[in-house]
Amino acid sequence: MHVKELFSLKNKVILVSGGAGNYGKCIVEGLAEADGTVIIASRNLENAEQVAQSFRSKGFDVHALPVDQGNHASVLQLKNAVLQKFEKLDVFVNNAVSRPMKSYDADIADFAESMRVNATGSMDITREMANLIVSNGGGSIINIGSMMGMFGPDLSNYEGTTMGTPPPDYFFHNAGLLNLTKYMAQVLAGKNVRVNCISPGGLFNNQPEVFLNNYCKKVPLKRMANQDDIKGLIVLLASEAGAYINGENILMDGGLNA
Repeated sequence: MHVKELFSLKNKVILVSGGAGNYGKCIVEGLAEADGTVIIASRNLENAEQVAQSFRSKGFDVHALPVDQGNHASVLQLKNAVLQKFEKLDVFVNNAVSRPMKSYDADIADFAESMRVNATGSMDITREMANLIVSNGGGSIINIGSMMGMFGPDLSNYEGTTMGTPPPDYFFHNAGLLNLTKYMAQVLAGKNVRVNCISPGGLFNNQPEVFLNNYCKKVPLKRMANQDDIKGLIVLLASEAGAYINGENILMDGGLNA
């Protein structure tokens, strides 16, 4: 197969949870540019529809559906809506995340709420969408984690800022996501479903200048990730170009942890 065909997502239906967020928009754009039919799933349907409309205005095939990842009934409604409106699912990008815990000292109830959405909810939506993919003959599941699931926090990045200590739930559930990726790859063996994870480093989002200086001086590429950096990798894992990549976690941090 020609390499351009290997990377093509034409006729592929792709669901991106949290597709209206910072990384979500980058992911959706890359998948749409590769000619995929992309569905943004979000709790805020109005916002998701605005994002989808902005992509459609550029000629991309992007749609929006509602989902509350922490609500099983909502996840099932999303599953049924995808099947009814698009008749199949080829790729699921597990990208949604909730951030109820703001610091190390936050109420422990915030940690429990984070696990409800980011652990239990993540497993719920992944399993249900995996069932759709299996029923369609196979495809790809891509978990979006973080380098924070692989390494402890470098607190020196926050020196001179008021950003505070990063919350522990983010590290906890992203670490679990790495092994869940391997688990799902094994459980879905023989069903033509690949399961992989991307662990990005920091995405530039107008952070305080002190933080940017602290962070970027440690990165061999001397910058944070930009809007385009994840696009090629997400298309690789979603397309036939990544057909023999399975059960892997790919660190995308500009060499920070090299």
